[in-house]
Amino acid sequence: MKIVALAGSIVGSKTRTATQKMVEMLQEKYPQHEVTLLDLADYQLVFSDGRNYFEYEGDTKYVTETLMAADAIVLGTPTFQASIPATLKNIFDLLPVNAFRDKVVSVIVTAGTSKHYLMVEQQLKPILAYMKAHIVPTYVFIEEKDFLRKEIVNDDVLFRLERLAEDTVMVTEAFAEIRAKKDAEYDF
Repeated sequence: MKIVALAGSIVGSKTRTATQKMVEMLQEKYPQHEVTLLDLADYQLVFSDGRNYFEYEGDTKYVTETLMAADAIVLGTPTFQASIPATLKNIFDLLPVNAFRDKVVSVIVTAGTSKHYLMVEQQLKPILAYMKAHIVPTYVFIEEKDFLRKEIVNDDVLFRLERLAEDTVMVTEAFAEIRAKKDAEYDF
C-alpha cells in the first residue's frame, strides 16, 4: 500500500510537524507499507492552468503523480482566514475531478483557535467528496496550544494521531478488499 502524507502549506511549521509525526507513526506501526511525505514548502509548484496533471513538469509533475499513485492520502492543512490555504486549493485544481476515486483520505488540521474546527466539515470534506475520496470520518484538529518548539506536547493529540493512522490503514485495506471482490465478479 502506498500512503502519501501531504503537508498542504508553504509557511509555518505546525502542519509539517503534525504530518511528519503521522508519517513516523505509520512507518513504525506499518513498516510493510510505503509512506511518503510531501511538504509543499519543499517544492516549486506552478498554478493550475487547466492542463492534465501529467502534462506538467518538474516539481508539479512529481507531486501530482505521487498523489495520483497513492492508495491513501493523509492530508495536513493549516487553517488560514477560516479556510484552506491557497497552496492546497492549487493542488486540488491541478488534479482531475475524480482524482481521489478509490483512495482513502484522512485529515489533520492545525489552527490557532478552536473556533475554526468547522472548516473541515464545511469546506474541506465537500471538496474531497466531490473528488470522489473515501473520507475517514474522524479527523485530528490540533490547536496552537498543543505545540511547543516544533513538537506536539499534548498526549491526547498524539493518541488521536495514532488512532487516525490506524483508521487510515484499516479503511484503505477494507476498501481494497471490497474492490477485489467487485473485480472478481467480472470474467475478463
